[in-house]
Amino acid sequence: MAENTSNLDKTLFDITPEIERLAKLCDENNAIDKDLYTKYDVKRGLRDVNGKGVLAGLTNISDVCATEIKDGVEVPCAGNLYYRGYNVKDLVGGFLKDGHFGFEETAYLLLFGELPNETELTNFKSTLAERRTLPSTFVRDVIMKAPSRDVMNSMTRAILNLYSYDAKADDTSIPNVLRQCLNLISQFPRLMVYGCLAYNYRQGRDLYIYSPDPELSTAENILMMLREDRKYTTLEAKILDMAPLLIGIQPHKLRLCRLEFPVVAAHPQMVHQLAPVVPASCGRQRAA
Repeated sequence: MAENTSNLDKTLFDITPEIERLAKLCDENNAIDKDLYTKYDVKRGLRDVNGKGVLAGLTNISDVCATEIKDGVEVPCAGNLYYRGYNVKDLVGGFLKDGHFGFEETAYLLLFGELPNETELTNFKSTLAERRTLPSTFVRDVIMKAPSRDVMNSMTRAILNLYSYDAKADDTSIPNVLRQCLNLISQFPRLMVYGCLAYNYRQGRDLYIYSPDPELSTAENILMMLREDRKYTTLEAKILDMAPLLIGIQPHKLRLCRLEFPVVAAHPQMVHQLAPVVPASCGRQRAA
């Protein structure tokens, strides 16, 4: 049996000389003359030949300002990220000044175009809290099976599987899409953390799975569910809460989380990248 498994792994995963030969053939017969991109004004990706961004759509949700006009010339400047017209620096400054978490408030802003008042924010938090659940046996049947060292891969597969549990998955009406968005905002922390814990379990570590606490914020729940003793500091929770908001400003300095509108999606090596905020480990650390 072991020999058969070894042969199968070799067949499926080894880069053999034949694969190398065929790859070279692909490269030789599929190359396109670079001058043709200029001749036909083809945009490669979302940038032109000078590296300037290409207009690909219109939105009033967010804006990134990375240049300014000086002496009639457009030059790079310290970047600014705006959510619905609000500079994210001002949003974060307000959260810190008022001493409360900001992820939920920012999610409301991104979804509905305005900052919530106290009652609206309280109701929104309650809506998210009641949706922090997963279908029956989903953890056992989906997350625990074939866990991945890449948390993004684990979350992607989990979301695809959630399609099978949604009777209105193909309904693209605004109310239904909003329902799906609210579900995902609420479920992403569990999918992220459980995927990481499932992988660690397959690597020989202890398994523990905690349910989210409806009284905690998104950031607090992530830290609580991720740690066996459920303990975290206020500073850790505040850093994790701000990370997805600030990443758009200095991605080279703050490699904590990606903001997938309007939810947090962890980097494949979330836990290493969050250190010391989250000191656990989830798979191998990749070079930055």
